[in-house]
Amino acid sequence: MITALGHADLTPDAWELVREDLRARLKGLPTDVAGLVRAGAGLPLEFGRMVCEAGRSLVVCLPERSEALGGASPRDRDAQRELLALAEGMRMLPFDPLDRDACVSADEQLVRGCDRLLAVWDGSPSCGHDATAHMVAYARAHGVPVEVVWPAGAARRPSDRALRLSTRGRGR
Repeated sequence: MITALGHADLTPDAWELVREDLRARLKGLPTDVAGLVRAGAGLPLEFGRMVCEAGRSLVVCLPERSEALGGASPRDRDAQRELLALAEGMRMLPFDPLDRDACVSADEQLVRGCDRLLAVWDGSPSCGHDATAHMVAYARAHGVPVEVVWPAGAARRPSDRALRLSTRGRGR
């Protein structure tokens, strides 16, 4: 099994570059390698689509308690429905999709259950909103090979905090 985790705040141009890179990596794998994702919008949905486009089977991880899905955003609910329609299998995990720490724990379980991690990561350290660096370190510590996916030209959108700091003092 292979999974992809990473930054969710890519620019539109970066998404295109990352999609191309992920597709190429999937093509280079043996045909029996399946994809594994935690249901949700963004990279999980994109990777799930690519796994299926490559003719591979997809396994989707969902919260054990169905009521946990009810609090998800409409975008995440739509992504969950699409991923379930694409999936050949599913795993239930004990996590609340609205709890960041629970999601990080679920992603750790994903990593432990796969043979390779594709990390969409710019190399930055973990912060309060993004646990990509943590997931890369976690995978490596558990002997899961990591391939960093960060094509030339990829970029992240500025964070709200960075935008506030960059506009401070203007207009005075």
